[in-house]
Amino acid sequence: MAATPLFRRIDVAPAYQKVADAIEREIINGRIKPGEPIGTEQQLVAQFGVNRSTVREGIRVLEEGGLIRRDSSRRLQACLPRYNKLATRLSRALILHEVTFRELFETSMTLEVASVEGAVERATEENIAELAGNLARSADVVGNPADLAELDAEFHVLMAKASQNRVLQLAREPAAQLFFPTTEMIVGGVPEGGARLVEAHRHILDAIRRRDKEAGVLWTRRHLQDWRRGFEKIASLDRSVEHTYMEHAYAARQ
Repeated sequence: MAATPLFRRIDVAPAYQKVADAIEREIINGRIKPGEPIGTEQQLVAQFGVNRSTVREGIRVLEEGGLIRRDSSRRLQACLPRYNKLATRLSRALILHEVTFRELFETSMTLEVASVEGAVERATEENIAELAGNLARSADVVGNPADLAELDAEFHVLMAKASQNRVLQLAREPAAQLFFPTTEMIVGGVPEGGARLVEAHRHILDAIRRRDKEAGVLWTRRHLQDWRRGFEKIASLDRSVEHTYMEHAYAARQ
């Protein structure tokens, strides 16, 4: 009987991916700064010793990831990846791993509490004005689940921004892109959901203004617990994100 092999075959990355990885390392490590040129396609072909189609495919990967862009003269430049580019990629990974809404809820509880703690400590007057503007718009659309859901997501983005912690802003985005779209489902299915959401945001903003961390944490936790109670009226926390959204979309078509 043949022995079970100890090692798996080594997967060799395609050449275009190696090109993309090499350029990405230089940008992430800071050796190529945002706004600095990457080089022309012809230069990259010569440097990497590959054909032009390989370089073009590697560039396409980096453009999609937000790490390079073309200026008005079509020359390649390094740039900082946009949060939504990174978040979308990681959000897809979460879906592929069949994460559940219970996992998203537990993670969001940790990250949103960290956001409000940071916002209480470091929010600027400009941050507070942005949150106040969001709250005013939310109060105006409390009866419109789709618009309110969009503003709810924006409120939490602004709160993370007010924490002045860019790592926290990046860390919360992948889960938030999957977590917060359920607000429309909840507000549409729970009559008092919209008003309770706006009330929670009002208390959170008040806590940030007063630099009251205890109140900020309290109302953020209440806000997320409200989400949980509302969600459990329409779906199971232990269902995967993908299956829940598919079921909701199917029901909406009936």
